[in-house]
Amino acid sequence: MDQSIDILADTLPALPGQRLGRGVCRGLRALDFVCVEELVPAPGLRVDVMALGPKGEVWIVECKSSRADYRADRKWQGYLDWCDRFFWAVDAEFPADLLPDGTGLILADAYDAEVMRMGPETALSGARRKAVLRTFARTAAGRLQGLRDPGTG
Repeated sequence: MDQSIDILADTLPALPGQRLGRGVCRGLRALDFVCVEELVPAPGLRVDVMALGPKGEVWIVECKSSRADYRADRKWQGYLDWCDRFFWAVDAEFPADLLPDGTGLILADAYDAEVMRMGPETALSGARRKAVLRTFARTAAGRLQGLRDPGTG
């Protein structure tokens, strides 16, 4: 096996949903969004990907790797109050007809993603946007600081 492929395989996240998340973040970066994975916007909620766009727009993306993974998700509607647009990210094998109408759809794999259907826009209120952006910034900065100085956690 080519050594560069072997090294790359070692850096891929282990779980299928995490691999989708990686591809989603790469695909959204190409659209000038920055992402934080596994962000907690409020107690009891943990989104797979929160993305911040160049105009301050906030998207939440839930990554579903299987029918069972989707059916087990009971919290996704609670995420709608924390974003301007909501998306599901699935791979090419996922039965996309299971996903609710009125939500966005991203087709992804571990390497890239493409927005197939835009989720409807429901703008955050000013106060909620401020809270979301503060959480996003503090989470991202804390993770970066933890990478630069692992003893500060």
